[in-house]
Amino acid sequence: MGLLAVILEDFQTVKKNDPAFKSNVELFFNYPGVWALFYYRIANFLHKLKIPYLPRILSGLGLFLTSIDIHPAATIGRRVFIDHGIGVVIGETAIVEDDVLIYQQVTLGGVSLDRNTKRHPTIKSGTVIGAGAKILGNIIIGKNAKIGANSVVVRNVPDNSTAIGIPARVIEKGFDKNPLSHNKIPDIDKEVFGYILKRFAILENAVISKDTSNIDLKDQELKELYQAFLESIKN
Repeated sequence: MGLLAVILEDFQTVKKNDPAFKSNVELFFNYPGVWALFYYRIANFLHKLKIPYLPRILSGLGLFLTSIDIHPAATIGRRVFIDHGIGVVIGETAIVEDDVLIYQQVTLGGVSLDRNTKRHPTIKSGTVIGAGAKILGNIIIGKNAKIGANSVVVRNVPDNSTAIGIPARVIEKGFDKNPLSHNKIPDIDKEVFGYILKRFAILENAVISKDTSNIDLKDQELKELYQAFLESIKN
């Protein structure tokens, strides 16, 4: 597919992915993500032709106009949608495959200063990356994965799974195929603190009432619930 056809497809992708889209006029004023891709596509084309300076100048212009920083050497596939987009950073050796959805403040960053290695992540097709997520290093995010908002991912994420938290943990079972169903991603920290508070409550009640006859039974029930939760995540 030629450069112009890919750019036109980027604009069409907005209409398919954003239920708030009402008019083509909005493309010029309300979608910095599609314009960031526009500048990237041209800069990347020139980069592949090994034209010096101009690709980086264009990417700098795109950054100035959209507040989205995409290195011209990055690899970005078709039908990628950067929604809202402010603050998105995509590094030099990052690879983003087709049909990926990226929200604002996402960073696809590196953890190495070695110029001769791949320093940035690979995002497989169909992935959804929540707002504020940081995906760092030469890792692979599998097909149709979901990255929870504000998560920090430093390890590979398997296909059809969800990573959440700091550092991110992987949920083995998939969730709703709807890419906007962030409300169905569990809160690991909430679950852990809930367990701790309930356990304290059992011990506190036993001390106050001076009745320890049922403490072992209640504690065992709580441990079983917590163990079931632990088995649903992969460290």
